[in-house]
Amino acid sequence: MVSEKPDDQDDGLVPRGRMDRRVRADAQRNLEALLQAAKAVFLTSGVDAPVREIAEKAGVGLGTLYRHFPQRADLIAAVFRNEIDACADAAAILAAEHEPFEALANWMQRYAEFVATKRGLAPALHSGNAAYEPFRAYFGQRLRPAFRVLLESAVAAGKIRSDVDADDLLDAVANLCMSALGDRPEQARRMVALLVDGLRYGASASVDTPT
Repeated sequence: MVSEKPDDQDDGLVPRGRMDRRVRADAQRNLEALLQAAKAVFLTSGVDAPVREIAEKAGVGLGTLYRHFPQRADLIAAVFRNEIDACADAAAILAAEHEPFEALANWMQRYAEFVATKRGLAPALHSGNAAYEPFRAYFGQRLRPAFRVLLESAVAAGKIRSDVDADDLLDAVANLCMSALGDRPEQARRMVALLVDGLRYGASASVDTPT
């Protein structure tokens, strides 16, 4: 582990409270930069990529990386949790900004991006390391409920058929993307778009209309 000079030092001129807030803000920016850099590096170079490559891409020193993530497993787990949270949180944002079908279609493309990240992390996630065990339940707690809200809204609006199982649809997107994402991301996006568009078939018959 490489030691580093602290990012902020008290020169006696900055009020302590303000300096502490700046230190916390800098630490948060470093953390976010590390997570994004690690996500990109793991996707292209795998989970065994040198941590120095991640630190350089994030624009921080090795000491900063190790302060946040003493072990590689800590970094991998943080990247995966961050991606689950970001994908789940996107559902409410999209629902507020778009009509039900558009929100659903946009979220499923976002989920396809998540699958790409998961693919890059797969060797670690399937290694049997106990650090990753909680994520099976966490995936279900965060992603599935967020997706079901979007799906049910689209059904209620009469935009898609009503006999679609949420878990089946998530599995279908994952299966479509696993062979295409990474090498052929554009093809993955097209396949997901076709899958989502197919949900429209039978939509008018699935919603009661006033007579």
